[in-house]
Amino acid sequence: MKKVLFTFAALISITAFGNKQAAAPETESSEVTNEVVTNDTISQEMKEANMQEVQAYLKECGAFFIATADGDQPHVRAFGVSEIINGRLYIMTGKVKDVYKQMTANGKFEICALKKSGSEWMRLSGTLVNDETLAVKEEFLNRNEGLKSMYKADDDNMAVLYITNATARFCSFSAPERRVGF
Repeated sequence: MKKVLFTFAALISITAFGNKQAAAPETESSEVTNEVVTNDTISQEMKEANMQEVQAYLKECGAFFIATADGDQPHVRAFGVSEIINGRLYIMTGKVKDVYKQMTANGKFEICALKKSGSEWMRLSGTLVNDETLAVKEEFLNRNEGLKSMYKADDDNMAVLYITNATARFCSFSAPERRVGF
């Protein structure tokens, strides 16, 4: 288990804050072909299907790790809940936490989710946007009953953030990388 966690931590570090000189320009491709497709040219149906696939992957993994930055210092934290509400993929946290302050100062993020096999993972990057809509917060809590003991939709602490300009990279030790966008 320690070996898997160490490998996972190394992947997150390399992924989120790796050598920028070695990085190739990133483009998004359709999940069906290798043709280049930007988020602006993906159909709404494809965006929704891609978002559903990402959500299912996060749920299957259980825990996922989000990388944020505080100035030039990276920070990685475990998260465990995400929901699609009103056609947007949300995560949530508390406004009193440093991670929230970092997300609102710089909305760029990267999530890494590792399947239990340890040989497949997804990297999700994009921009987080804070949403103060009470109905969205209530729905998020209704889908995650365990959070109701810590948060209330109207408590001025619960923060729900949705993902925009997303690129999900499905990676494996045994298959080529596949990218989808939404």
